[in-house]
Amino acid sequence: MKSDKKRVAVTGGSGFVGSHLCARLLKEDCEVLCIDNFFTGTKQNILPLLDNPYFECIRHDVTFPLYLEVDEIYNLACPASPIHYQHDPVQTTKTSVHGAINMLGLAKRVGAKIFQASTSEVYGDPEIHPQTEDYWGHVNPIGRRSCYDEGKRCAETLFFDYHRQHNLKIKIARIFNTYGPNMHPNDGRVVSNFIVQALQGKDITVYGDGSQTRSFCYVDDLIEGFIRLMNSADDFTGPVNLGNPGEFTILELAEKVIDFTGSKSKIAFKELPSDDPKQRRPDISLAKEKLGWQPSIKLEEGLKPTVDYFAGLI
Repeated sequence: MKSDKKRVAVTGGSGFVGSHLCARLLKEDCEVLCIDNFFTGTKQNILPLLDNPYFECIRHDVTFPLYLEVDEIYNLACPASPIHYQHDPVQTTKTSVHGAINMLGLAKRVGAKIFQASTSEVYGDPEIHPQTEDYWGHVNPIGRRSCYDEGKRCAETLFFDYHRQHNLKIKIARIFNTYGPNMHPNDGRVVSNFIVQALQGKDITVYGDGSQTRSFCYVDDLIEGFIRLMNSADDFTGPVNLGNPGEFTILELAEKVIDFTGSKSKIAFKELPSDDPKQRRPDISLAKEKLGWQPSIKLEEGLKPTVDYFAGLI
C-alpha cells in the first residue's frame, strides 16, 4: 500500500546543508531519499537519521541518470568550498551541469517539483552592493573559481529552460555564506577554518587585510528558507537570495572566534587569492515579501553550537 507521505529526494543529502535538510524533512513527515557519492559529504552527518524507517540513502553520482519515483527533488549536489571544488574542477562543472540535466530529466519524467541550490557566487565579485536577484553578476569565466561559479550559473539557465520549455515546477535559491554543525573541518571555508585553527591554537589565517566583508547565515535559518521556497506558490520560481544581511569583515569574524573559543591564537595575514570577492551581502527583500522569511539567529548565537561541534571533532 502506497504511503501518504510526500516522497522527497535530496541530492548531496549527506553534506553539511543536505544533512540538516534531510533531518528537517523527516520532522515535516516526509519520506526522504538521500542521494550522495560521499565525495565531500560523510555518513557521520546522517548517522542519526539511519534508524528512521522513512529515511533511505543511495550512493550515487548525479552526473549519471537516476530512476526513482518522487514528489519533490532538492538538488544540492556539488562541492561548495574552494578547496573541494578546485580539487577536480572538470568534475565540479559536470556535477553542476550534468547533475542539473539528470535531475531535471527525472523531475520531468515523474512530474516532480524541483529545487536548485544555487549560490551567491553567481554574482562573482559584485559591482553593486548589496546584491539583488536582478543583478546579472561580474564573473570571470576562466578563473580558478569558474568551475563552480559558471557551473551554478549554467544550472540556473537549465532550470529556467526546462520551466519554459516543459512547464516544469522549479524553485531556485541563491545561498549566501552558511555555517553550523556538520561543516567539513577541512573545507577551507572561513568559519570552519577560523574555528579549527583557534581550537588547535594555531595562527588564524586572514587573507588580504581582512577588510573584505561576508554575511553569515546559520544553517537552521537557511533550511527554513528552503522549506518556505519549496512550498511557495507555483508561479514563484525565484531565484531568491537566502542569507543573513548582517555584514562582518573577515577580521571581525576572526576576533569573534578567538573570543568564543578562548584561544590564544594570533592573526596571520596572507596574500589575497585571485577572484576573491571584496563584498558579499544579500538583499533579502524578495524573500521577505514572497516567503515571509528572514534569519532570526545572530552570529553570536550560531557560533556556540558550531564551536561545540568542532570541539567534539577535534
